[in-house]
Amino acid sequence: MSKIAVLTDSTASIPENILNELNICTVAYYIHRGQEVLRDLLTIQRKEFLDWLVTARVLPTTASPGPGDYLEAYRALAEKGSDEIVSIHMTSQGSGAYQAATVAQSILQEQQPELRVEVIDTRNVSLCQGWMVIEAARAAVAGLKLDEVIARIKSMIPVTRMIQTADTLKYLYMGGRIGRAKHLVGTLLNIKPLIGMDDGVIVPLGTARSRGQAYQMMVDKVEEMVGEGEIKIAYVHAGARQEVEKIRQMVEGRLNTVESLVAELSPALAVHTGPGTAGLCYCPVLAGG
Repeated sequence: MSKIAVLTDSTASIPENILNELNICTVAYYIHRGQEVLRDLLTIQRKEFLDWLVTARVLPTTASPGPGDYLEAYRALAEKGSDEIVSIHMTSQGSGAYQAATVAQSILQEQQPELRVEVIDTRNVSLCQGWMVIEAARAAVAGLKLDEVIARIKSMIPVTRMIQTADTLKYLYMGGRIGRAKHLVGTLLNIKPLIGMDDGVIVPLGTARSRGQAYQMMVDKVEEMVGEGEIKIAYVHAGARQEVEKIRQMVEGRLNTVESLVAELSPALAVHTGPGTAGLCYCPVLAGG
C-alpha cells in the first residue's frame, strides 16, 4: 500500500474491482428504514434495496457517517502503515460527511500529530466524486506527493460534471435533495427531466419528451463542454443497466472517450434518485491526468 492512503464514502459508488485494485478505503453511509439501521453496501446491497424501494410507501432516510466512523477508519489506515491520508467526500451542500470528517481530522491531529489528514469537499456526488477518488489513488500509487495529489483533485472539481435523468424527481424531492430543480417536480409523467450539479447543488438542465431524447441532450451537452478533447466517463444508473448502455453507445460514437466504466449507484444514493435513474459523470482529461 502507498504511504498515502485514499479514503472516501460508499456514495462514491466506485465499482468493487477498482476499489480493490487501488486500495481505496470506503466508509459506509447509514440508511434508516423504519426501525432498521442499515449500512450502505455492507448490510444492504443494490438489487435487494431497489427491489424493496419500488414498493416503499415511505422513503427511508440516510445519514452520513459520524466523526467516530472516520476516526476509526483513519486509525485503521495508520495501523496499516499510512502516514498521510486524503479524505474525499461528496458536496457539503447535501451531506454532513465533509463536516464529520473534518471533526475526525481535528481529533486525530491532537492524538497523533505525526499523521497528516487532508479532507476535501468535492462539491459533487456519485461518480464525479468517484473520478476524483480514482485519480487521487492512481496518483498516490504513481508516487506523487500528497500536495500533488490534492492539487490534482482540486483541478478536477470545477470541470467534473454529472447529467442524469429519471422518470420522476419525487425521490429527490421527498428526500430534500432537489436543490434548484424543485420546479421540475410537477412536470407531466411523459416529460423526462435532466439534472446536474453546480457548485454542490442540484440544478435543472432541461426536459425531454422521451428517454431517447434525454440521452441525446446529454451527449449534446457533454460535447458542448469538451468539444474534441479527451474525456473519462462513468455511466451511472440505479437498476437501469440497459439504459446506460444506450447512453454509452451514443456517447462513444461521437466523443473522444479515453476511459469509461459502468457503475450502479449505492443504496444510499438510490434512496434519493429512485429506481430507473440513468446518466453519466464525466471529466475532461487534464494535463498530467
